[in-house]
Amino acid sequence: MFPDAPSVATIDVPSAAPVGQAGESSPPPWALYYLLNFERALAWLAERYADVLGPDERSFLTEFSRLPQASRALLVRMLMRKGTLFKASRLIYDEIGCPLLAATPLIALGWIDATPHLSLDELFALATRPELQQIFTDVPARKGLRMSDLLDALRATGHDAKPYDVWNPQTSDRVFHVTVGPLCERLRLMFFGNLQQDWSEFVLADLGVFQYETVAFSPSSRAFQQRADVDRYLALHACREALETLSADEPVDPLLDEIAAIEIGNPWLEARRAKLLFRIGQHCERQQQWDAALSVYIRCTWPGARHRRMRVLERCGRFEAAFALAQEAAEGPESEEERQRLARMLPRLQRRLGLHVARGTGARPIERSTLVLPRPAAPLAVEYVARDHLGCPHAPVHYVENALINSLFGLLCWEPVFAAIPGAFFHPFQRGPADLHAPDFHARRAAQFEVCLAQLDSGAYRETILRHLESKAGLQSPFVFWSVLTPELVTQALDCLPAAHLKLWFERLLRDIRSNRSGLPDLVRFWPAERRYELIEVKGPGDRLQDNQIRWLEYCAQHGMPVRVLDVRWADDELAIDAGVDA
Repeated sequence: MFPDAPSVATIDVPSAAPVGQAGESSPPPWALYYLLNFERALAWLAERYADVLGPDERSFLTEFSRLPQASRALLVRMLMRKGTLFKASRLIYDEIGCPLLAATPLIALGWIDATPHLSLDELFALATRPELQQIFTDVPARKGLRMSDLLDALRATGHDAKPYDVWNPQTSDRVFHVTVGPLCERLRLMFFGNLQQDWSEFVLADLGVFQYETVAFSPSSRAFQQRADVDRYLALHACREALETLSADEPVDPLLDEIAAIEIGNPWLEARRAKLLFRIGQHCERQQQWDAALSVYIRCTWPGARHRRMRVLERCGRFEAAFALAQEAAEGPESEEERQRLARMLPRLQRRLGLHVARGTGARPIERSTLVLPRPAAPLAVEYVARDHLGCPHAPVHYVENALINSLFGLLCWEPVFAAIPGAFFHPFQRGPADLHAPDFHARRAAQFEVCLAQLDSGAYRETILRHLESKAGLQSPFVFWSVLTPELVTQALDCLPAAHLKLWFERLLRDIRSNRSGLPDLVRFWPAERRYELIEVKGPGDRLQDNQIRWLEYCAQHGMPVRVLDVRWADDELAIDAGVDA
């Protein structure tokens, strides 16, 4: 999992302190799995981020390794739990022993505050109902009284923050506040390159729940090349959290000014800022703050921002401006998705402005048929009902949706997807490259993808796909759906799907991975003896085709691929309709 496992010599971290507390026997290694994993992460950071770590972080790495094992384990236990406040009575672990004793060195370092002042809300989050009734004896205890009601009643009387033993002088329990939390959050960010993943990734990997491809990491592969990059990420994250708590009547201008003040020279971070601006624009739309939304979208480079500008202009009655922008976009659409939206928007705007509505050339028609079936006795997805009805021994039908084509692509192009290029892989627990949805994802690996796709012309692709199906089995991938793949399905697919069609699908995937990984037809039907296939998009009563499904269907029809839409209707509904007509 950790190729070329690093040492911690760069930071000059001394060897670990003696195991456990004085006179205690050592716990079994498996009981300290979380501590061992945390120490592995610190070693990784010490090796790879020595030039990015600040004095506080360097001091933490050094001091942490000098602590008794029980103290290190207690700190990691608290870091892995939610929040920063913990009652000592809830920190009982066999491998740690007495939490008060284990906490003593942490308190001496200032990493734990043993007498934090607790607000009323913090007290309620920690204390049990009997404890609260013991503390607030002057509040009548009514049976069935909700704790939220009690908290509201006490808020009205006003209470200052104070230590837990002042709130509850009768208790012998202690409350710890982990003050080193923000520093450790920064270390977590540096390790993972994001704040979505946490230390549990180690546990899931150790248990075999998730398995990851081994990638050769180089210094240029780091998520953050300089300390300022970490600060900028955290600043953007703080702005995102502020957006989530923004009320409907609060202006967004202060938040926009804060975002604009963040100086970013990193393309990866710039993309994060663009996405944040896009979300702010959506917030403004929901509040019908049209001018603010336009202002945000104008400065936003996130895909779809230009289309949102057109929609906002249309919503607030500025049809001429919306039409001008739509015409400009039509000359150079940023994606198939925008082209599709423009095809609907331009005629609508032309009618609004009293202009001639030009007829489009129209896409190649897609075959559509209806199938009336008995309603299943037990609830069952309409796709499965259609699959079971259509399938037969000589023409098996599989419900694959997006899984099959994506998986075949991922197996054929495994090497370029997991290529160790700068800005792609930051740590050993990545399902795929960090720049997967970046506009230049394909361009940065163009030569490697070309080699893979050329196998579809030479016939070598079959051997590559089958080899990766075996050698990479179970490894996380953004394209491969291991739970769906079976030897039977892959064999039938390689026998029945022409290489030319695979190449067309894979090329479209690479043009816009974000949009084109989804929307593929639900079912695939094979005729192995005839080496042919059919793709079927199933729609139940009331279902409509989604935009990304329409784009895939039109693409397949354009290139002469066998594809159709199957509308499933229930027999009892049809009888009811007929009865209504007869009446």
